[in-house]
Order: sequence, then C-alpha cells, then structure tokens
Amino acid sequence: MAITSANQLELLQTAEAVAREKMIDPGLVVEAMEESLARAAKSRYGAEMDIRVSIDRKTGRATFTRVRTVVEDEELENYQAEFTVEQAKQYLENPEVGDTYVEEIPPVELGRIAAQSAKQVILQKVREAERDRQYEAFKDKAGTIINGQVKREEYGNVIVDLAGYGEAILRRNEKIGRESYRPNDRIRCYVKDVRRETRGPQIFLSRTAPEFMAELFKMEVPEIYDGIIEIKAVSRDPGSRAKIAVISYDGSIDPVGACVGMRGSRVQAVVNELQGEKIDIIPWNEDQPTFLVNALQPAEVSKVVLDEEAGKIEVVVPEEQLSLAIGRRGQNVRLASQLTNLDIDIMTEAEESARRQKEFEARTALFQEALDIDEFFAQLLVSEGFTNLEEVGYVEIDELLVIDGVDEGTASELQTRAREYLEAQAAAALEAARALGAEDSLIEFEGLTAQMVEALAKDDVKSLEDFATCADWELAGGWTTVDGERSKDDGSLEPFGVTLEEAQDMIMTARVMLGWVDPDELLAQAEEDAAEGDASEEAEA
Repeated sequence: MAITSANQLELLQTAEAVAREKMIDPGLVVEAMEESLARAAKSRYGAEMDIRVSIDRKTGRATFTRVRTVVEDEELENYQAEFTVEQAKQYLENPEVGDTYVEEIPPVELGRIAAQSAKQVILQKVREAERDRQYEAFKDKAGTIINGQVKREEYGNVIVDLAGYGEAILRRNEKIGRESYRPNDRIRCYVKDVRRETRGPQIFLSRTAPEFMAELFKMEVPEIYDGIIEIKAVSRDPGSRAKIAVISYDGSIDPVGACVGMRGSRVQAVVNELQGEKIDIIPWNEDQPTFLVNALQPAEVSKVVLDEEAGKIEVVVPEEQLSLAIGRRGQNVRLASQLTNLDIDIMTEAEESARRQKEFEARTALFQEALDIDEFFAQLLVSEGFTNLEEVGYVEIDELLVIDGVDEGTASELQTRAREYLEAQAAAALEAARALGAEDSLIEFEGLTAQMVEALAKDDVKSLEDFATCADWELAGGWTTVDGERSKDDGSLEPFGVTLEEAQDMIMTARVMLGWVDPDELLAQAEEDAAEGDASEEAEA
C-alpha cells in the first residue's frame, strides 16, 4: 500500500474506529500509527536514520521527515542522524550544538512485511493504552465493592468480566465456603488489590475479606454511610460466622438496632449475600474488658483480668458457659480475639480458683525456703500482696511494718535474708553464664541481670555483637498472625517481664556502643518521628 495513493482520511477513520472499540483516546491510536510508519520508513532508508512521521489530525496526510542533530566533533557517532557544526553550516545559518535540521523525505510504500510490522506496533500500542485505561479506571476502586459477570472458572479461580473494563480474578481461597459459579452468573465482590503489571492491570477480588462485610453494611445501613455509625472492627469465619463491632456518634441512635433494621431486614440482606453467614453485631466500647465481654456474646462472663503490656486477657466464665464461650472448634473465642486484637485465655471459675491456689502455694514455698521462715509467716507475706523476693528485699521498710507482728528488727532481717538469697542466685547464674561462653561485653551490659545473661547464653547469644543482631520479638516474645491464626513466639527475656519497647531500647543501645548506629542520627530520627506524631494528632483534632 502506498501512502501517497491511499485515501488519506482512511488513517483517521481507522484510528477512530479502533479507539471507539477499545474505549481509548483516538490520539493514542494515531501516535501508534505514526510510530509504525516511522519504523517502516527506517527499514527502507536505513535503521540509523532519525525518521519521524506526523499525521495531520484533520486531513490524515502523513508527512515523513528526517532529523539530524548538531553535536561536538568528538561526540559524532551516528553519521546518519548527527553532524558537526562545520558540516551543518551548509544547511543552517550559525549552527550551534543541539540544533536540529529537519528535511522532508518521500513517503514509503508498505510492503507485506512492513505492513505486518506496522500492524504489530499499532496493536501493541493499543494494548498498552487499554491496560493504562483499565488501571486508571480501577486503581481508585481498591477497597470498594463491584458487580461483575462470571466469565469462566479455571482450577477453582473465577474470572470475572467487569462490564467492558477488563477481567478480574477471584481466587479459590477468596471464595466463601464451597461457592461455585456458572458462566454469566452475576457476582458481587470486594476489590482487594489492583496492581500494574506487564501483562496488564491485575484486579484481585475477595468475598472472604472482613472489609467485604463492612462495605455491605455500609450499603445497607444509611447511618454508616453518613458517618453517624462507625464500624470499628470486623472478624469473620467466612461462610460460617462473623462478629462486627459498631459505635454510634448520635446518642439517640442505637448502633446495633440500626444495623439489624426493621425485623432484621438490613442484617438479613448482608447474611443472604454472604451465603447464610451468622453475624453477631456488638456495641464497641473503649474499655477493653467491657468490649471483650460484649465480643464473647452469647456467653456470660464472670470476671476479666487484662494484661495490657502483654496484650493478653484472662476471662473467667461459669462452668456451664465454657463451651458456649469457646464455641464450636474454638470459633467464638477466636473471632472475639481477632475483633479485640487480644490473646484470650478462657477458664472456668473452678480452674481460676485452682490456679490461684497453686500460685499461692508456690510463692509460700519460695518465701519459706529463701527467707527461712515458717509456713504461716510466708502465707502472711503472700496474703499482703508480695509476689517475689525483689519486692521483699527492696521495698520501703514501712510496707513491711504494716504486717501484724512485724517490727523494725524483723523487717530489717527479712530484707537482709532476701537480698543475700538474690545475690547468691545472681552469682550462681553468672557462673553458669560464663560456663556457657558468655563474654564480658554482654555480662557488663547495663540493664541485663545475671539471670538474663544466662538465659541469653542458653539461646546462643553470648556477646554484645550477638545481642545487637537480635530482633525485639526474639527477646521479648510476641505474636504472629498467619492466615487468621495467631501463634506465640517465645522470647529469651520474656520470663523476666521485658517488654518489646524495652527490648528495642536495649538492642539500639548495643548497636550504638558497637558503632553500628550514629547516636546523632538516631536522635534526629526520634525528633522527626515525634514531630510527625504531633502533626498527625493535630490533623486528627
């Protein structure tokens, strides 16, 4: 096909037709045509030449030009697309480096191979434009619900057609229970993620995400959409049971009642979409123990003991309520744990009484042995709230004098015996740590007791360098959540009550001492973080 003899408007008509079909800008198609024609011209005139094609957007006329750039003498490499200042004088008046000389050249005739190559370039450009359009259309839809039509199912994964915007994928593990779909079925999903990839935007859908249920409630409950009611937390066992915590910012509106709706109409609409998933709607409360009592519904709770530092909570329930509180296969307590973000330990009243009795006996035996006192006196100390020898040895002496029958002489003797016992224990632990290979750099590190050093040496942390390479959770312990299941990571110093923050501080101090971290940079970073925190609080206010 010769450009000179072809209908010049045909190019524009083709571009517009392709653009309409793919729902992209016609200008992008014209640019693809220009690039394909330029590539065909290079194959005719020479690949080294800088040939450009411009198609008039009104007439469709294609203009072929050759461009040459003025460069320094020593930089001249491509004689077809570059020339020196001296060579350019015959074409340009007072040429300078960087100037360009543009001359029009005859249009080319597209042979069969060149036409095929041009077609491939146009198709590639159109695909790229289509992918960009799809990504731009969906990048802001992550975190929302969309409707689609099932196109096909591949190995359990459902391919969803998004009404002309491309395809999305609903993976097998993102489907509720044993859901199955047939082609052309309507489907509603949560857009979990949108990624830009070489083969086009990848849109990942989900029906098991907790956010899916939250968005469904937002669609069914106008008060949530308007911000009067807020969803604070959601936990799900997809297809079986779920818990959702809500709070109302209007005292006249009951958040639970609003979400349930007249005769349960609102919550039932969500349940139907989630394949009959049972939903517990729970009033949210800033007080964690109160919130937990609500979260464990329908079980009744007798007592709650919260350990904020460890993020752990003990719940005591009557014997007859134990199975209800735990739920089938631990479902109720697991969902409550996910909802409150706390590790929950459930026990009956009898189990709690037995555990407290065991702790009482253990502390009594410790005081008897360490302080060389009789059982009655040891029990008296435990009853007064003393839990360990450090409290007895280093507490203000006035706190011992309030115990019946204890005078200053007795209190002083108790403290002396407690301190001597602790010193003996520390000496034994230090000797054991040295025997395990603990180095002086670790032993002399401020903040570590001899017992801590021994525990570290047993975990093969024997020098300050070893200590500085530890992660905070390796020292203080922590929790890891994998696929919704929380697992406990034991820390070397966890038995000594070391928190994650204390572990972070000790590790960073060790790194500063070793010269791995610049203390000035650390201080600057801390000040920057503090400033960002203040700015964030002001913005929220």
